[in-house]
Amino acid sequence: MSDLFELSVSRFIKASPETVWKAFTQHGTEWFTPRPWTTPQVDYDLRPGGRADIVMQSPEGERHEYRGVVLEVVPERRIVTTGAMTEGWLPQPGEMNFVRIDTFEPEGDGTRYIARARHWDDKAMQTHASMGFEPGWGAAADQLGEVAERLAEQEKTS
Repeated sequence: MSDLFELSVSRFIKASPETVWKAFTQHGTEWFTPRPWTTPQVDYDLRPGGRADIVMQSPEGERHEYRGVVLEVVPERRIVTTGAMTEGWLPQPGEMNFVRIDTFEPEGDGTRYIARARHWDDKAMQTHASMGFEPGWGAAADQLGEVAERLAEQEKTS
């Protein structure tokens, strides 16, 4: 296989993969979009062919809707989605389509979270990089870590 045309961010999160998974799948409105943007809606149907729909909003109220489909789910370990199709495998056009792969691997006393974006070609990958992939997805990964670590603390005290 040739180049994967992949961009990625990786974070160590001080919480179990199960807790990071919970933060990812149940608390997306708290972390998905880098602040000061917000995420008023995250709607996952975690099965192949299911929804992966997200609404992001700027501080000025500008909304960006992302409609995608779930390609693969390995509970507490991996979610694969794409915006190249919508729920039910319906193709949709777009210049910024890619496959998103989120993994949650045990590492020491926590989780190695990796978010990958695999693009169809080098041009799409470079466009995504120049749009601020690293700082944007990195900030979102940091926010996911904050949510997961808060949930882990709550689990210890309950």
